Amino acid sequence: MSEQLTAEGFVHVCRLDELPAVGAALAEIEGRRVSIVRTEDGTVHCVDDTCSHANVSLSEGELDGCTLECWLHGSRFDLRTGEPTGPPAITPIAVHTVRTEGDDVFVALSEEL
Repeated sequence: MSEQLTAEGFVHVCRLDELPAVGAALAEIEGRRVSIVRTEDGTVHCVDDTCSHANVSLSEGELDGCTLECWLHGSRFDLRTGEPTGPPAITPIAVHTVRTEGDDVFVALSEEL
């Protein structure tokens, strides 16, 4: 996945055909690991890749609707808000702004860490 910054602060991350039809892929933007996630309705989301409960990659987890599950302990995170939807995680993860143009996916990182 590539990394090209636009004037509006968005980074070109990938093309839609580089993502699973439904599921998550790992990307790195400006040294930050993120999960690029496409849901069943075709919406693309971007969240920090690391579970807030344990140092585990969320892009390896299962997608259920609009939540991404940490494969290690089962915490789920809402892709729209970053909020955990159940224990053991209690701290949200950062959500980043996604823009698609044609087949290209762009992300603007949030300031949250």
